[in-house]
Amino acid sequence: MPLSTQSQSEDEQYVLVANLDNARNLSNILKAITCKDHAIFTATANGLKVTVEDCKCMQANAFIQADIFQEFTLKEDMVIFQINLTVLLDCLNIFGGSTVAGVSTALRMCYRGYGHPLTLFLEEGGVVTVCKINTLEPEEPIDFEFSSSNVTNKVILQSESLKEAFSELDMTSEVLQITMSPSHPYFRLSTFGNSGNAHYDYSKDSDMMELFQCNKTQTNRYKMSLLKPSTKALAISCKVSVRTDSRGLLSLQYLVQNDDGQICFVEYFCCPDEEVEEE
Repeated sequence: MPLSTQSQSEDEQYVLVANLDNARNLSNILKAITCKDHAIFTATANGLKVTVEDCKCMQANAFIQADIFQEFTLKEDMVIFQINLTVLLDCLNIFGGSTVAGVSTALRMCYRGYGHPLTLFLEEGGVVTVCKINTLEPEEPIDFEFSSSNVTNKVILQSESLKEAFSELDMTSEVLQITMSPSHPYFRLSTFGNSGNAHYDYSKDSDMMELFQCNKTQTNRYKMSLLKPSTKALAISCKVSVRTDSRGLLSLQYLVQNDDGQICFVEYFCCPDEEVEEE
């Protein structure tokens, strides 16, 4: 791959260098969190975390582990910058995002540090394109203080069953109501749209339910406009973990398998719109 032949002295200028033989392994997961133009990139020894926020009520995170990359070199403990995600995706797909077997776009992503652009070297079929994208001062991401020790209820579902639920529920509803309970209805999704009220129930013994851990009956409503972007992650995932804490904060964690069979994660946090009195 020509991209790997850059001189060592060039590499030494960068605080971050990340190589992928297939750029789609990055672009596909970034598309799953694209609901706003700008994203915060945080690189650590564990890999890349890309964060997008909306109205301080919703946060989407994509995690791309270091071992997904053919090379992942970091000169500092943490590198953080903000970038226009829409522009980045346009660059990653500059060769058309080919899905033809055996044809892929190789990516070399380099960053010199604060104030410098993110440089992308993209190569397909011997043709190399260089893109430089301006980086911005990163905003401080919201810390929702969602901790596994405070999780009240948790279910893990096969994604196909959640896709089916969303296709049957009325998406004209302003809110999605989620009920999680140790007793009936166990796990219920409800909408209140133009065509009336709709409920979609899962039994705790359902074949689609991989894990059911509900300690307390909770019913919370979440703005549909904040949750709709998460359906992009749902579309490419194979499993989804749905968790709520004592405050009703919702965590949707999607397990995504890339073109090479490697596992990445996308997580959405969403604040409850309003509490619902338990019946």
